[in-house]
Amino acid sequence: MKNKRFLKFIVVGLAVTTLLTGCGASKASDAAPAKSDVKVTKVKVAYDQTLKPISYTDENGNATGYDVEVMKQVAELLPQYEFEYIPTTSDDLLIGVEQGKYDVGVKNAFWTKERTEKFVFPKEFLGLSSTGLALKKENEKIKTLSDFASAGFTLAPIAANNAQYTVIDEYNKANPNNQVKLEAGDAFTVDVIQWINEGRVKGGVSLESQFDKQVRASDGQYHNLVNDIVYNEFAVIKTWPLFNKKQQELADAYDGAIKKLKEEKKTNELIKKFYGRDLFEVLDKVNR
Repeated sequence: MKNKRFLKFIVVGLAVTTLLTGCGASKASDAAPAKSDVKVTKVKVAYDQTLKPISYTDENGNATGYDVEVMKQVAELLPQYEFEYIPTTSDDLLIGVEQGKYDVGVKNAFWTKERTEKFVFPKEFLGLSSTGLALKKENEKIKTLSDFASAGFTLAPIAANNAQYTVIDEYNKANPNNQVKLEAGDAFTVDVIQWINEGRVKGGVSLESQFDKQVRASDGQYHNLVNDIVYNEFAVIKTWPLFNKKQQELADAYDGAIKKLKEEKKTNELIKKFYGRDLFEVLDKVNR
């Protein structure tokens, strides 16, 4: 009799334990849904594939460069998004992001008032760009836009939709009595080094990263001119990703992620890797 009562007690105890375990499992399941249940939004990231080391497609067909690699690290901090990198041209990137073909674009883009009407600019900038004058060695004493204007030199044409045009235009408006002769070009970019070498102009606006690629690099297109053409930096300028007007939520998420990357000095590491120089070290002197 005692054995029967003991056996009944064990059976009841097992039943209660099973019931409680089941309830606990149910609550845990409700509190932590499976990862597959989380909605992931795909993001089309356009990049200029010819701007090595800023953004480009490498020999294996992979998207890379400073701008791209920063966006990849941003993506790692945003599991709710899946970034797809699409190679293109600067012109197509600008038009494509504006029209919604792409969600965001990276191309060493400068801030301009006109662009704020077409794109969402986040609160946090993406990187920094050294901008300067490319000149013949004989004119290396020309260090600033003011020097260039005072010398009466001609500047290589810049497309009106290129933010470099805006930089020169801003200088001219601030210095009406000493303006740089500014001509709007038909193409987004012109071969500045070739124009200078041929004597068609006295100088041109160039990014240091592009000058390094074309002239200073041993395999550069114009490395034969390394002793004839110089680069004089006149400004370090913040660069930004450009978001489609409907992508404010994505831009906000980007802000949180890149702020963390900057705090951890990840952006410093990447800019030094791709540019050979940590431009964040002069951030306190950047006014644009």
